[in-house]
Amino acid sequence: MNWVAALPMYNVTPELAGDWRVLLDHVHRRLRPWLDARGDTLSIVDPGTSLQEFWLRDDLLLSQTCGYPLVRALGGRVQLVTTPVFTIDGCEAGDYHSVLVARAAAQVTSLAQCRGLRAAYNTPDSNSGMNLLRGAVAPLAGGRPFFASVIETGGHLASLQALQDDHADIAAIDCVSFAFVLEHVPDLARGLVEIGTTRSSPGLPLIASKRVPPEGIEALVSALADAVAHDRSLAKRLKLGGFSRRPLDHYESIVEIETDAVKRGYPRLA
Repeated sequence: MNWVAALPMYNVTPELAGDWRVLLDHVHRRLRPWLDARGDTLSIVDPGTSLQEFWLRDDLLLSQTCGYPLVRALGGRVQLVTTPVFTIDGCEAGDYHSVLVARAAAQVTSLAQCRGLRAAYNTPDSNSGMNLLRGAVAPLAGGRPFFASVIETGGHLASLQALQDDHADIAAIDCVSFAFVLEHVPDLARGLVEIGTTRSSPGLPLIASKRVPPEGIEALVSALADAVAHDRSLAKRLKLGGFSRRPLDHYESIVEIETDAVKRGYPRLA
Protein backbone atom coordinates (compact mmCIF):
# COMPACT_ATOMS: atom_id res chain seq x y z
CA MET A 1 0.00 0.00 0.00
CA ASN A 2 1.17 3.52 -0.82
CA TRP A 3 -0.11 5.43 2.22
CA VAL A 4 -0.59 9.21 2.50
CA ALA A 5 -0.52 11.59 5.48
CA ALA A 6 -1.20 15.28 6.15
CA LEU A 7 -1.90 17.41 9.23
CA PRO A 8 -3.94 20.35 7.88
CA MET A 9 -5.83 21.75 10.86
CA TYR A 10 -3.43 24.14 12.63
CA ASN A 11 -1.41 25.56 9.74
CA VAL A 12 -1.89 29.12 10.97
CA THR A 13 1.26 30.33 9.19
CA PRO A 14 3.55 28.81 6.54
CA GLU A 15 6.17 28.34 9.27
CA LEU A 16 3.76 26.34 11.41
CA ALA A 17 2.70 24.31 8.38
CA GLY A 18 6.37 23.48 7.94
CA ASP A 19 6.66 22.41 11.58
CA TRP A 20 3.68 20.06 11.25
CA ARG A 21 5.39 18.55 8.22
CA VAL A 22 8.58 18.09 10.27
CA LEU A 23 6.51 16.21 12.84
CA LEU A 24 5.23 13.93 10.07
CA ASP A 25 8.79 13.45 8.83
CA HIS A 26 9.76 12.27 12.32
CA VAL A 27 6.77 9.92 12.37
CA HIS A 28 7.69 8.61 8.93
CA ARG A 29 11.21 7.70 10.04
CA ARG A 30 9.93 5.87 13.10
CA LEU A 31 7.35 3.99 11.01
CA ARG A 32 9.90 2.79 8.45
CA PRO A 33 10.44 -0.67 10.00
CA TRP A 34 6.67 -1.31 9.97
CA LEU A 35 6.31 0.06 6.44
CA ASP A 36 9.31 -1.86 5.10
CA ALA A 37 8.14 -5.13 6.64
CA ARG A 38 4.89 -4.78 4.68
CA GLY A 39 6.46 -3.46 1.49
CA ASP A 40 4.51 -0.22 1.98
CA THR A 41 5.43 3.43 1.44
CA LEU A 42 4.27 6.72 2.93
CA SER A 43 3.95 10.09 1.19
CA ILE A 44 3.37 13.35 3.06
CA VAL A 45 1.00 15.26 0.81
CA ASP A 46 -1.13 18.35 0.37
CA PRO A 47 -4.68 17.28 1.31
CA GLY A 48 -6.26 19.57 -1.28
CA THR A 49 -9.35 21.68 -0.89
CA SER A 50 -11.84 18.94 0.03
CA LEU A 51 -10.76 17.74 3.45
CA GLN A 52 -13.70 15.36 3.80
CA GLU A 53 -12.67 13.55 0.61
CA PHE A 54 -9.10 13.37 1.89
CA TRP A 55 -10.17 12.03 5.30
CA LEU A 56 -12.15 9.25 3.61
CA ARG A 57 -9.32 8.01 1.38
CA ASP A 58 -8.64 4.28 1.71
CA ASP A 59 -4.90 4.99 1.71
CA LEU A 60 -5.00 7.54 4.56
CA LEU A 61 -2.46 6.57 7.20
CA LEU A 62 -2.69 9.71 9.32
CA SER A 63 -4.51 13.05 9.33
CA GLN A 64 -6.38 15.35 11.68
CA THR A 65 -10.04 16.24 11.60
CA CYS A 66 -12.50 18.18 13.75
CA GLY A 67 -14.62 16.35 16.31
CA TYR A 68 -17.88 17.43 14.66
CA PRO A 69 -17.26 15.70 11.31
CA LEU A 70 -15.75 12.77 13.21
CA VAL A 71 -19.12 12.00 14.82
CA ARG A 72 -21.21 13.10 11.83
CA ALA A 73 -19.83 12.66 8.30
CA LEU A 74 -16.96 10.33 9.27
CA GLY A 75 -18.73 8.23 11.90
CA GLY A 76 -17.84 4.56 11.45
CA ARG A 77 -15.82 5.33 8.31
CA VAL A 78 -12.42 6.16 9.85
CA GLN A 79 -10.40 5.05 12.87
CA LEU A 80 -9.53 7.25 15.83
CA VAL A 81 -5.76 7.08 16.39
CA THR A 82 -5.13 9.49 19.27
CA THR A 83 -5.78 13.08 20.38
CA PRO A 84 -3.09 15.77 20.75
CA VAL A 85 -2.64 17.35 24.17
CA PHE A 86 -1.66 20.99 23.77
CA THR A 87 0.20 23.00 26.41
CA ILE A 88 -2.55 25.63 26.44
CA ASP A 89 -4.93 26.43 29.31
CA GLY A 90 -8.02 24.26 29.01
CA CYS A 91 -6.36 21.63 26.83
CA GLU A 92 -5.50 19.17 29.57
CA ALA A 93 -6.05 15.47 28.71
CA GLY A 94 -6.79 16.38 25.09
CA ASP A 95 -9.71 18.76 25.68
CA TYR A 96 -10.10 22.19 24.12
CA HIS A 97 -12.63 25.01 23.93
CA SER A 98 -13.32 28.12 21.91
CA VAL A 99 -12.46 31.67 22.87
CA LEU A 100 -15.27 34.18 22.35
CA VAL A 101 -13.74 37.28 20.79
CA ALA A 102 -15.44 40.55 19.93
CA ARG A 103 -14.51 43.86 18.40
CA ALA A 104 -13.57 46.27 21.18
CA ALA A 105 -15.68 48.85 19.36
CA ALA A 106 -18.76 46.71 20.03
CA GLN A 107 -18.33 47.53 23.73
CA VAL A 108 -19.48 44.16 25.04
CA THR A 109 -18.02 42.11 27.88
CA SER A 110 -20.15 38.96 27.70
CA LEU A 111 -21.95 36.81 25.17
CA ALA A 112 -25.30 37.83 26.64
CA GLN A 113 -24.59 41.42 25.57
CA CYS A 114 -24.09 40.30 21.95
CA ARG A 115 -27.79 39.99 21.16
CA GLY A 116 -28.47 41.89 17.95
CA LEU A 117 -24.81 41.99 16.90
CA ARG A 118 -23.21 40.31 13.87
CA ALA A 119 -21.53 36.90 14.22
CA ALA A 120 -18.91 35.19 12.07
CA TYR A 121 -18.21 31.46 12.00
CA ASN A 122 -15.78 29.40 9.98
CA THR A 123 -17.74 26.43 8.56
CA PRO A 124 -21.05 24.64 9.29
CA ASP A 125 -19.20 21.42 10.21
CA SER A 126 -16.88 23.07 12.74
CA ASN A 127 -17.22 22.20 16.40
CA SER A 128 -15.14 25.15 17.59
CA GLY A 129 -16.44 27.85 15.28
CA MET A 130 -20.10 26.85 14.98
CA ASN A 131 -21.26 24.05 17.29
CA LEU A 132 -19.70 25.35 20.50
CA LEU A 133 -20.91 28.87 19.72
CA ARG A 134 -24.41 27.59 18.98
CA GLY A 135 -24.34 25.68 22.26
CA ALA A 136 -23.31 28.80 24.18
CA VAL A 137 -25.97 30.98 22.54
CA ALA A 138 -28.87 28.50 22.83
CA PRO A 139 -29.65 29.17 26.53
CA LEU A 140 -29.70 32.92 25.79
CA ALA A 141 -31.69 32.87 22.55
CA GLY A 142 -35.05 31.70 23.88
CA GLY A 143 -35.74 29.81 20.66
CA ARG A 144 -35.40 32.96 18.53
CA PRO A 145 -32.63 34.40 16.35
CA PHE A 146 -30.00 35.95 18.58
CA PHE A 147 -27.72 37.77 16.13
CA ALA A 148 -28.61 40.46 13.62
CA SER A 149 -26.70 38.50 10.98
CA VAL A 150 -24.41 35.49 10.68
CA ILE A 151 -21.71 35.06 8.04
CA GLU A 152 -19.71 31.98 7.07
CA THR A 153 -16.04 32.84 6.49
CA GLY A 154 -14.39 29.50 5.64
CA GLY A 155 -11.80 29.51 8.42
CA HIS A 156 -10.84 30.87 11.84
CA LEU A 157 -8.31 33.31 10.41
CA ALA A 158 -10.95 34.58 8.00
CA SER A 159 -13.39 35.03 10.91
CA LEU A 160 -10.83 37.15 12.75
CA GLN A 161 -10.28 39.15 9.57
CA ALA A 162 -14.04 39.68 9.30
CA LEU A 163 -13.95 41.26 12.76
CA GLN A 164 -10.99 43.41 11.75
CA ASP A 165 -12.84 44.55 8.61
CA ASP A 166 -16.03 45.40 10.56
CA HIS A 167 -18.03 42.72 8.76
CA ALA A 168 -18.88 41.02 12.06
CA ASP A 169 -18.72 41.77 15.78
CA ILE A 170 -18.14 38.38 17.42
CA ALA A 171 -16.72 34.95 16.65
CA ALA A 172 -15.77 31.76 18.46
CA ILE A 173 -12.16 30.77 17.78
CA ASP A 174 -10.55 27.43 18.60
CA CYS A 175 -8.31 28.17 21.60
CA VAL A 176 -5.33 26.41 19.97
CA SER A 177 -5.70 28.44 16.80
CA PHE A 178 -6.07 31.60 18.86
CA ALA A 179 -2.92 30.86 20.85
CA PHE A 180 -1.00 30.48 17.57
CA VAL A 181 -2.55 33.72 16.28
CA LEU A 182 -1.48 35.65 19.36
CA GLU A 183 2.08 34.39 18.95
CA HIS A 184 2.53 34.47 15.18
CA VAL A 185 -0.01 36.92 13.67
CA PRO A 186 -0.96 39.26 16.53
CA ASP A 187 -2.28 41.89 14.11
CA LEU A 188 -5.32 39.64 13.61
CA ALA A 189 -6.14 40.02 17.31
CA ARG A 190 -5.55 43.78 17.60
CA GLY A 191 -8.64 45.71 18.58
CA LEU A 192 -10.35 42.52 19.75
CA VAL A 193 -11.29 41.52 23.29
CA GLU A 194 -11.91 38.12 24.83
CA ILE A 195 -15.39 38.08 26.35
CA GLY A 196 -15.52 34.47 27.51
CA THR A 197 -15.02 30.87 26.55
CA THR A 198 -17.31 28.05 25.50
CA ARG A 199 -17.63 24.73 27.28
CA SER A 200 -14.88 22.19 26.67
CA SER A 201 -15.03 19.18 24.39
CA PRO A 202 -12.52 16.59 23.12
CA GLY A 203 -9.80 18.09 20.95
CA LEU A 204 -9.24 17.64 17.24
CA PRO A 205 -8.50 13.92 16.75
CA LEU A 206 -5.90 12.21 14.63
CA ILE A 207 -7.51 9.65 12.34
CA ALA A 208 -6.63 6.86 9.92
CA SER A 209 -8.37 4.83 7.24
CA LYS A 210 -10.31 1.76 8.30
CA ARG A 211 -7.80 -0.20 6.20
CA VAL A 212 -4.94 0.51 8.61
CA PRO A 213 -4.49 -2.69 10.67
CA PRO A 214 -4.40 -2.61 14.50
CA GLU A 215 -0.63 -2.99 14.58
CA GLY A 216 -0.39 0.02 12.27
CA ILE A 217 -2.45 2.12 14.67
CA GLU A 218 -0.17 1.09 17.54
CA ALA A 219 2.90 1.91 15.44
CA LEU A 220 1.46 5.36 14.72
CA VAL A 221 0.75 6.06 18.38
CA SER A 222 4.28 5.04 19.34
CA ALA A 223 5.84 7.04 16.50
CA LEU A 224 3.93 10.18 17.43
CA ALA A 225 4.93 9.92 21.10
CA ASP A 226 8.57 9.29 20.16
CA ALA A 227 8.60 12.25 17.77
CA VAL A 228 7.42 14.67 20.47
CA ALA A 229 9.74 13.22 23.11
CA HIS A 230 12.83 13.40 20.90
CA ASP A 231 12.33 16.87 19.39
CA ARG A 232 11.37 19.06 22.32
CA SER A 233 12.08 22.26 20.38
CA LEU A 234 9.56 21.24 17.74
CA ALA A 235 7.05 20.19 20.40
CA LYS A 236 7.42 23.61 22.04
CA ARG A 237 6.83 25.44 18.76
CA LEU A 238 3.73 23.31 18.13
CA LYS A 239 2.61 23.68 21.78
CA LEU A 240 2.38 19.88 21.92
CA GLY A 241 2.66 18.21 25.30
CA GLY A 242 1.87 14.72 24.06
CA PHE A 243 -1.12 12.62 23.05
CA SER A 244 -4.12 11.03 24.78
CA ARG A 245 -5.74 7.72 23.77
CA ARG A 246 -9.35 8.74 24.28
CA PRO A 247 -12.27 6.39 23.61
CA LEU A 248 -14.35 7.27 20.57
CA ASP A 249 -17.45 7.64 22.72
CA HIS A 250 -15.89 10.70 24.40
CA TYR A 251 -16.63 12.54 21.16
CA GLU A 252 -20.36 11.92 21.60
CA SER A 253 -20.33 14.94 23.94
CA ILE A 254 -20.13 17.03 20.75
CA VAL A 255 -23.44 15.57 19.59
CA GLU A 256 -24.89 16.28 23.04
CA ILE A 257 -24.06 19.98 22.62
CA GLU A 258 -25.94 19.99 19.32
CA THR A 259 -28.87 18.04 20.75
CA ASP A 260 -29.22 20.43 23.69
CA ALA A 261 -29.31 23.43 21.33
CA VAL A 262 -32.03 21.76 19.24
CA LYS A 263 -34.08 21.00 22.36
CA ARG A 264 -33.83 24.67 23.30
CA GLY A 265 -35.30 25.65 19.92
CA TYR A 266 -31.98 26.86 18.50
CA PRO A 267 -31.05 24.29 15.82
CA ARG A 268 -28.88 26.64 13.77
CA LEU A 269 -26.67 29.61 14.48
CA ALA A 270 -28.82 32.67 13.86
